[in-house]
Amino acid sequence: MEKKDFEAWLDNISIAFLSLTDLQKNETLDHLISLSGAVQLRHLSNNLEILLKRDFLKLLPLELSFYLLKWLDPQTLLTCCLVSKQWNKVISACTEVWQTACKNLGWQIDDSVQDPLHWKKVYLKAILRMKQLKDHEAFETSSLIGHSARVYALYYKDGLLCTGSDDLSAKLWDVSTGQCIYGIQTHTCAAVKFDEQKLVTGSFDNTVACWEWSSGAKTQHFRGHTGAVFSVDYNDELDILVSGSADFTVKVWALSSFHVVLQKCKVKSLMHSPGDYILLSADKYEIKIWPIGREINCKCLRTLSVSEDRSISLQPRLHFDGKYIVCSSALGLYQWDFASYDILRVIKPPDFSNVSLLGFGEIFALLFDNRYLYIMDLRTEKLISRWPLPEYRKSKRGSSFLAGEMSWLNGLNGQNDTGLVFATSMPDHSIHLVLWKEHG
Repeated sequence: MEKKDFEAWLDNISIAFLSLTDLQKNETLDHLISLSGAVQLRHLSNNLEILLKRDFLKLLPLELSFYLLKWLDPQTLLTCCLVSKQWNKVISACTEVWQTACKNLGWQIDDSVQDPLHWKKVYLKAILRMKQLKDHEAFETSSLIGHSARVYALYYKDGLLCTGSDDLSAKLWDVSTGQCIYGIQTHTCAAVKFDEQKLVTGSFDNTVACWEWSSGAKTQHFRGHTGAVFSVDYNDELDILVSGSADFTVKVWALSSFHVVLQKCKVKSLMHSPGDYILLSADKYEIKIWPIGREINCKCLRTLSVSEDRSISLQPRLHFDGKYIVCSSALGLYQWDFASYDILRVIKPPDFSNVSLLGFGEIFALLFDNRYLYIMDLRTEKLISRWPLPEYRKSKRGSSFLAGEMSWLNGLNGQNDTGLVFATSMPDHSIHLVLWKEHG
């Protein structure tokens, strides 16, 4: 057939083909395929691959590819990496995609790191840790054994745990090895706090004492309370030591001159505050905020409560980071804005009546009750993990349980999910530790 005649025939056939239904078009193609030889079938196969398997990631500008990839979830992206080397190269190069994926998991992001392969590896590490949390496999336990009587006081700092006991001793432990670094003879300890040189103890004998780790010597002794001292804090730079007692007073002492600077603040017990110049105290129903100064009669800045009729009791733990004050109660977790003292939110997870606060961050909160340690995602206010606890020794007033490393509550980063998570004293005088398990 001449070319001119063929083109006319092809036009007529095309017009007729376009007038058919989809079913008729399919039947027509089936018939033509059945009439085709090897050359025609090979030609059809090559052209179909181009028409149907168009690689948009290869054809689009890189910026548009990144924009489209941002709409896919990370698990789908990992699957797409298996399509081809080109897809894996493009997807792995999208820094923002992997940074966002890490943020969504509650991971801290350092925007100065722009290496996309770094963030892809971080995501893979993060997804493993989050799976371990979900499956209740992220932690492991161990015990510290060495006291011969009730362990009431615990304090943790930088990988070291201090324990104070009714056996008239205090011990300093390396949590990572379980080894006792120092052991000194003291009075009975209801509260402890330490640094590299010294240990400060509050006692059931109504006094506060300072001890030197290296020699075990008592360097200072503060008398003035008429009830057991259940809370202590100090600041060397300010030359101040604060003690909270069962005699319903808080006393602020000058470390260097042994005398009381402030006394008879009508609160039941003192809770630790990381702020240098703000003192938080709490009883069963109220939180009081005080300025730390040299005045004999300092005035309370503000009183916070969750009910005006004192019908709702607070749990014996406070969190204060300079920006928020957080406390748990029988109604839930209350968060106050420190600047305005307004209640920002009340978190009410299921069966919260027996749950107490251990730590509160920007992303996660650490909670516990008589049976479990819980991790809550504060963005969704849902519990994402729990870990079983043994029958630990209960104490409403003292520090016989505490959280360990706290930086991960502001977001995990692959480095801060190590070390101590939780510690509590046991009826057999040992200390039960919950630790992060190493990454698989």
